[in-house]
Amino acid sequence: MSKVLAKTFRDAAREGRLTVGAKEVVVSAKDSSLVVLANSDGSGRRARVFKAAESAGVPTVSFNGTSLALGKLGGLQFRVSALAIRDLDQSIVGNILKENEGK
Repeated sequence: MSKVLAKTFRDAAREGRLTVGAKEVVVSAKDSSLVVLANSDGSGRRARVFKAAESAGVPTVSFNGTSLALGKLGGLQFRVSALAIRDLDQSIVGNILKENEGK
């Protein structure tokens, strides 16, 4: 589990800079700094979210865990298949991407 991602996720949720859910992330991808996808989502939603983020030039992170674990990572009491964080400093994005390389 990424410590930087967990802290960033919790801070963004508290500050209202978080978009949760695959449909919502697809719509708001262009305004996001980072998109995180749970590995457990086997439907076409994951591909749609990834494509939307890629076309908007937004980096993506595959969370190595279930959607329930991704929700718990941010202190949420529900499943999260995808999330987008807005207004995130690029150095933090770089740290998250580096910390999640090879996982």
